[in-house]
Amino acid sequence: MIRLITLISSLIGVLGAAPIELRLPTENHHLFTGELDRFYMYVDRNFEGQVSQPWEAGSFGFVRNAMRFGDQVLLTKFHEGIDISPVKRDQAGNPLDLVTSISSGRVAYVSPIAGRSNYGKYVVIEHTWENSTIISLYAHLAEITCRLGDPVTTGSVLGRMGYTGAGINRTRAHCHLEIGMIMSVHYDDWSKKYGRGVNYHGLYNGMNITGGDPARFFIEHKANPQLQFSQFITSTPTYFKVTIPSATQPDFASRHPWIVRGNPEGAVSWEIGFSATGLPVSFSPSKRSVTEPVITSIRPSTIPHRYLTRGLVTGEGNQASLTASGKQLVALLSNDFPISE
Repeated sequence: MIRLITLISSLIGVLGAAPIELRLPTENHHLFTGELDRFYMYVDRNFEGQVSQPWEAGSFGFVRNAMRFGDQVLLTKFHEGIDISPVKRDQAGNPLDLVTSISSGRVAYVSPIAGRSNYGKYVVIEHTWENSTIISLYAHLAEITCRLGDPVTTGSVLGRMGYTGAGINRTRAHCHLEIGMIMSVHYDDWSKKYGRGVNYHGLYNGMNITGGDPARFFIEHKANPQLQFSQFITSTPTYFKVTIPSATQPDFASRHPWIVRGNPEGAVSWEIGFSATGLPVSFSPSKRSVTEPVITSIRPSTIPHRYLTRGLVTGEGNQASLTASGKQLVALLSNDFPISE
């Protein structure tokens, strides 16, 4: 009965949530016309002597770093956002496209110094969706015209597209877009523990952001304007699950209560469901006793799991364990590290 009440309350929360007004961040709308080669910015690729410029490498997911595995070609590098091509350039080839907020919110962070991140100059907007804080990030800007703390509406101008950041030139100028969540409000302590170097960006460091495929969200939302972000995230397929030794509901789950599955009463641990890219898609209270984070479920594969999970998991078939980077991700999500006062 308690679980039924919890489920009903969750459904009422989703059904009662206001529809999200959503808009692509530039004038490039070829995502909706199916002309994906005109929407995504390509990446130069040289694989086994064959030179190509696949637009797919500008999309979300495992779309880069081709390698041969047996008779298959695998793409093993994870691209955490989408790269949107410009539609306007000046005579010198510089992009002229304005970059705008995908939805209403406020400017949470501005990074105006290009050399401090692979993102170059970037802006983060906070949106309040279903009483949760969701962020959108806009990178590689030529200039930023918004200010920290500014309220924004759907379509508010944030800056102009550019090619600041690592590995980008004028020809490949684009807007890199991510939509996701902050993993830990104590990121700086995690960063210091694991020797991640100087953290110039506080909570809005790219290492502290987890998200799904922005293109899928836009396409599915266009088809169903009532779609909520929670439904988008929790409908992402689970690749592996990790049980952590904590009877207390993790802070991430408390900040995003719609991700919780089940009644926490009597729990001695929590099981986190992850997509293949490491996105948390569910938090479930558990009565399984564990002394450290352990993989308790994995999608079987004939390909080593490390190639399919950006190195978070090692093993093959039904056998799997967390790698060092996998353990660090779980620690970040569960605040399992010394936290300064």
